[in-house]
Amino acid sequence: MSDFVHLHIHSEYSLLDGANRIKDLPVRAKELGMNAMAITDHGAMYGVIDFYKACKKEGIKPIIGCEVYVAPRSRFDKEPGIDNKYNHLILLAKNNDGYKNLIKMVSNSFIDGYYYKPRIDLELLEKYHDGLICLSACLAGSVNQAILKNDMEKAEEIALWHKNLFGDDYYLELQNNGIKEQVLVNQKLVQIGRKLDIPIVATNDAHYLKKEDAYNHEVLLCIQTGKKMSDEDRMRFDTDELYVKSPEEMREYFSNLPEAIENTVKIAEKCNVEFEFGHTILPNYDVPEQYNTHYEYFKKLCDDGIKKRYGDNPSEEIIKRKEYELSVIQKMGYVDYFLIVWDFINYAKSIGIPVGPGRGSGAGSIVAYAVGITDIDPIKYNLLFERFLNPDRISMPDFDVDFCYERRQEVIDYVGRKYGKDHVSQIITFGTMAARMVIRDVARALDVPYAEADKLAKMIPFEIHITIKKAMEQNRELREIYENDEQTKKLLDIAMALEGMPRNASTHACRCSYYKRTSRYICTFIC
Repeated sequence: MSDFVHLHIHSEYSLLDGANRIKDLPVRAKELGMNAMAITDHGAMYGVIDFYKACKKEGIKPIIGCEVYVAPRSRFDKEPGIDNKYNHLILLAKNNDGYKNLIKMVSNSFIDGYYYKPRIDLELLEKYHDGLICLSACLAGSVNQAILKNDMEKAEEIALWHKNLFGDDYYLELQNNGIKEQVLVNQKLVQIGRKLDIPIVATNDAHYLKKEDAYNHEVLLCIQTGKKMSDEDRMRFDTDELYVKSPEEMREYFSNLPEAIENTVKIAEKCNVEFEFGHTILPNYDVPEQYNTHYEYFKKLCDDGIKKRYGDNPSEEIIKRKEYELSVIQKMGYVDYFLIVWDFINYAKSIGIPVGPGRGSGAGSIVAYAVGITDIDPIKYNLLFERFLNPDRISMPDFDVDFCYERRQEVIDYVGRKYGKDHVSQIITFGTMAARMVIRDVARALDVPYAEADKLAKMIPFEIHITIKKAMEQNRELREIYENDEQTKKLLDIAMALEGMPRNASTHACRCSYYKRTSRYICTFIC
């Protein structure tokens, strides 16, 4: 373990606030001689799986966490002027149980506590604190806010409450961020720590990768808040210190408090979350009592369906195809998947909801055709089952099913009733700052006239996955403007630095997933 570990870092999934691309973070950690790093995005955990994989690829130990928003009262209270004044708190998972508890809290913050931000409360902390390490967070933390209000009694009371809950896993967080209020807060936190026997730890609240990225981050904040860089009242940090600093820089600043640096390593050593990939947990479909196994029931549905589709004496080709597909489905463990999809499609058809005939590779399954999941005969059209399921290429099946737009919700409600609403989730989707959009966003923040920004944006071809860099390679005029006009170069350089970052999270327009609560894996899609 290196002699310093970053425990407070915001990735691109601290939407329009963090400017650290996940793929770059472990690479930078390795460059700086660190072998562990945390992810602590604001209020959400969208990026933890990608972060984990990226860290493992680079030989960096991933520490999974979140900077949660804490409601001033209950997460259920939503009164204007009171309950929108939330505080921050850093939570890091020590183990997989802690990770699960963190997931539960973050999920509850969206389901029950969302008010301006997804908020947890002290009740959730008490219920799900096991397996977690707690840091007192940035200046927006409740202890720090009390200090800034010169209420040391309140600050000590808050710190002691957290210490009593988390024990040795509660730390007072000091930062080296160039903000003048932080200097005062650091001094008071050290005093509180010594008085109440609470350890201190050093972080840097890194929102961007390198010091020179600070200006781009300010532009990103302007995009988030709808402000211009020239606005006096825009949100700003007034510092260029919120980057991934080297261990040497952190040690130098905290030279008089070496324990704050040493504790980063101790915390990192405590955190050992391990994810398993490739093991899919599917929901259970309850089959009628007279059937001994799920496969037996599914085979009966298939046999009846084959007769319905092809008559009482289907050809040997059809029988062999059915038996082959059944064997693959059973071998790969997807019997329940087919039963669940069959069930909600059958329900939709039974109450007169129009259902599409099937799209994509799923139409190549004769079993799906037999039970009525699809209505396209794969034999007639020479469609291949192996494009849908192949034992040599392990991947989740994916039926693309079209329901009547006006009555789709009835199918979703049916699945929720059958499996329980706490087992039903809609898929998230992220809007990203694509080439044309990011040019317009950056231009707006820099107060570039609309006509000029529009002209530049329209020079980007309408192509899938087009980037500004590719556009300049294809469009000579755009490249020449970039090379010869200083304002355009500045605009496009910033735009390229921010291009592709997620800008918002929303519900997918037409897809929903249904899954067993203990699984992270999507089982069924409805379109």
